[in-house]
Amino acid sequence: MIRTWLKSRMPRGLFARAVLILLLPVVAVTAVVSVSFMRRHIEGATVQMTRSVSREVRYILEGEAAASSRAARTLEIAVEAPPPGQASPEGGLRSWYDISGAYVTREFFKSFPACGADAAESPAAQPCLHAVDLPGDDVILHFETGSGPVTLRFDRYRVSADNAHQLPVAMILVALLMTIIAFLYQRNQLRPITRLAAAAEAFGKGRNVEYRPSGAVEVRVAGNAFLEMRARIERHIEQRTLILSKVSHDMRTPLTRLKLGLSLLDPKDGEDLLGDVEEMQRLIDEFLDFTRSAWVDKPTAVDPLALAGQVVEGAKRMGGDVTLIEEEGQGGTIELREPAIRRAVENLVGNALRYASRAEVSVCLAEKFLRIRVEDDGPGIPAEMREEALKPFARLDAARNQDDGAGAGLGLAIAADAARAHGGTLRLDESERLGGLCADIVIGR
Repeated sequence: MIRTWLKSRMPRGLFARAVLILLLPVVAVTAVVSVSFMRRHIEGATVQMTRSVSREVRYILEGEAAASSRAARTLEIAVEAPPPGQASPEGGLRSWYDISGAYVTREFFKSFPACGADAAESPAAQPCLHAVDLPGDDVILHFETGSGPVTLRFDRYRVSADNAHQLPVAMILVALLMTIIAFLYQRNQLRPITRLAAAAEAFGKGRNVEYRPSGAVEVRVAGNAFLEMRARIERHIEQRTLILSKVSHDMRTPLTRLKLGLSLLDPKDGEDLLGDVEEMQRLIDEFLDFTRSAWVDKPTAVDPLALAGQVVEGAKRMGGDVTLIEEEGQGGTIELREPAIRRAVENLVGNALRYASRAEVSVCLAEKFLRIRVEDDGPGIPAEMREEALKPFARLDAARNQDDGAGAGLGLAIAADAARAHGGTLRLDESERLGGLCADIVIGR
């Protein structure tokens, strides 16, 4: 339980944790040494000096008048008689932060009995102490003697160690100086790790930022491994793109010749064959769209609301019942791979219109994320099958009718791949507005 409590309150960032690890030992050592010094040195010196002054005060109070007067002048202790009728003070005056003052008061009351009922009955027996006042740089002792009340005043430095705070202050200053130096050094050591994390995060979101390994040996090894991995992925994407462009050209050319040849036949004989060729063309285009990586496209500033509007208008021209819901305050641009995100939205809208009678598209561009939502009034997808639906070539016969031009089962997979290329995700849920499927493309900013 304690471990969980501490873990929940630990800083999340590496730099903050390193600073905490650096500061805790310094603060702990400084506090322990300072308290130990204050307790042993200040208390010991104050007690010894107060006892010495107590003997001088006793000599002045109990000695003969002439000798006491000379001793008071020699010891620089002022002896005063309070005005007649003034009540003897009780307690004592001392600031709350006066640490050594508590020791001074305690030692004086150890050396002299406190005035009370017993002392009042026999005031001539010995001087009794009413109160010890410590107002700043003076010590004021209020006594009751056989001849009446007496007040003694002398400098505070005679009972307290002079400049006792120098060692704690020096330790704190040195600790602060060393902490600042260590803080700057630690920041320089953590900066390469932060840069590596930023480069990896940007690459995960589809952006390629400049990065050069630096820092400690271990960080350089990790940085070089990241660069090699990034280069391999980019080479793989480039090679796959070149292969697909070649395949696309080689397959579409004979299909075009087949369509041209079928168009010259008798319409009654070639109609079915021409439909099969067009279906093959559509499937090939869908395969190529899926295998064409979204990472190839370069991120640019895109207005997602305008992009969704263009997709909706295109669907309307094809006869689809689709509506764009404009939310207030959703204007603005975001860095997106525009062709990839357009294909994703087109696929979601196409799927919605294929399995439902109408669809709605909405865009939410918030401070920390972008959400493009497509809802329909179709049969939807059961919760236990939604993860399977995102896989390539998935055919959910129980949820959607696959007989009428249902395609190859790549629409959701293409949309999910486009979302991942932006560091986001594709979420499937039930539409609260229309009752069918709700597909959300969520991308962090």
